[in-house]
Order: sequence, then C-alpha cells, then structure tokens
Amino acid sequence: MMINSKLRGTITALVTPFNKDLSVDFDAFERLVKHQIESGVEGLVICGSTGESATLSKTEKIALIVKALEVADGKIPIIAGTGSNNTFETIDLTILAKEQGANGVLLVAPYYNKPTQEGIYHHYMAISEKVDIPIILYNVPGRSGINITAETQLRLAEECPNIIATKEASADLEQMAQIMKYAPEGFNLFSGDDALTLPIISLGGKGVVSVISNYAPADFSEMTRMALKGKWDKARELHYKLLDLMILNFSESNPTPAKAALALMGMIKDHLRLPLVPITAPNKKLIKTALQEAGLLN
Repeated sequence: MMINSKLRGTITALVTPFNKDLSVDFDAFERLVKHQIESGVEGLVICGSTGESATLSKTEKIALIVKALEVADGKIPIIAGTGSNNTFETIDLTILAKEQGANGVLLVAPYYNKPTQEGIYHHYMAISEKVDIPIILYNVPGRSGINITAETQLRLAEECPNIIATKEASADLEQMAQIMKYAPEGFNLFSGDDALTLPIISLGGKGVVSVISNYAPADFSEMTRMALKGKWDKARELHYKLLDLMILNFSESNPTPAKAALALMGMIKDHLRLPLVPITAPNKKLIKTALQEAGLLN
C-alpha cells in the first residue's frame, strides 16, 4: 500500500516513547499506534523530528518502522522519516525502510551543511533515482537552517515522479500558495504547522503532518476532514477548541510539550533523550489546564 497523490487528511508525526533508562518503550509505542488508528488519523510518520530521530540509532529506527507496520497491519500508511544531511546515509536508510515495507518516506531538507538550492535539488534527485518509493519533501527552515524555495520544490515535483508531496513548515503562505498554484498534477502540499492547517487547506492543501494529533487525534483529524469537505464552521469550532494547545506545543522544543501532554494523559512516561529535557513546571501546568479546557483530561 504505497502512498500516492490521493493521500489526504491528518498524518501524525508520532513521538517515540522511552523507558526510564532511555531505551525505546515499544509497549507504549504499540499503544500509541493503536490509539492513532482507532482515533481516525489517516497516516503516521515514524522517526521524524517529533519522533526524536536525531537521537535514534539506525537499528532503533528500523525496529520502530517494523513495529508500526506490524501494528497498523495495512489500516493506515506508515511513512518513515529517513532524511538526514548526508545524502548517502539517507539513501541507505530509505532502502532499508522500503525493504521493511514502509509505505513512503518523509525527507527533511539537509540541515547544517547549508547547501545551495542546486545542492538541495541534487540531494533529492539522487535519493529519488536510487530508491523507488513515494517521497514527501520536508521544508522546515526553522530547524534545517535553509528554505527549499518554491522554484526548487516545483522543479523536483516536475522531474521526479516519485516525489508526490511536500510537508511545508516554512510558515510562508505566499511560498505555499505559489507551490499549490503551479504544482504538476499529482503533487500535493501538506501543512507542517498545526495552527496553519485551515488556511493552507483553504488554498488547496490536502492535509497536515501534525504534532497535536499525538494527543488530540480524534478532534484534530475531524477538524481536518471537515475543512477538506468544505464544512468550515465545524472546522473552525474544532480549531479554536485546540488553539491554546497548538500554541503551547511550541512553548519549548518539539516534542517536549507533546510528550508532557501524553504523560499527563497516562499514555507514556515523560522521558526524552539529551540534549532535550522534560518540560518546565510552569509550562506543564499550562498544558494541563489547556488539556482540561479542551476536554482531553479530567
């Protein structure tokens, strides 16, 4: 079940739960995947930024992808976060993900190296040519230090049939509108920012790769579906219900607030791998209050 241009809705960028000794908590991970499916999300990204991919070993990444595929059992697509700033390592991990049965991959822009647009283009071209798997670009200048311009994204969309979408987290609606206006048929744009999901869908976006859906999957995926159906009153109602939580999601580095919320709800233990640390007490209190006000916590 490879993903394709028909992909729509809410795709949760899933956290990676850890035990106290900071090993991966596969039991909690399995519970999270089941909860996501039962709550109606349309897909999962495993080992993305929200999954603390930077501190996961290759062995752990593959084990998480395999576990997610096993639990999902074809009910929803499992998209593997296999991107890095090393083109050849990205190719190797993408090949491994495909061999395990991943339904597609999400490839973050190469960070830290600060390549030119031509370098970015050749990075993605090399991966596209080496691995026949559906690819979603991931533009997140706030983390990667570079912006994949509309021109570069459109060039890749035109020249690489297996590049089927982009996750846009640049917060630049003008750039996103350009991409959606000029995109070739079969290339779609997903919001990479929960709070911008509705305006992006109004411009032609097909959904969102979400953080808040880790702990509010039912409400948030319903909001996205309502927007895609043009039922804007209901979509706005759900947006405002969750707005305070969307804002608090970035009170500290992602996924710190999301993990705090899940821990408050009893779904995981609040452990992160350094250099990330658990949330501060004041922000934890704010998240608890917002969860209660949204009806997500007693």
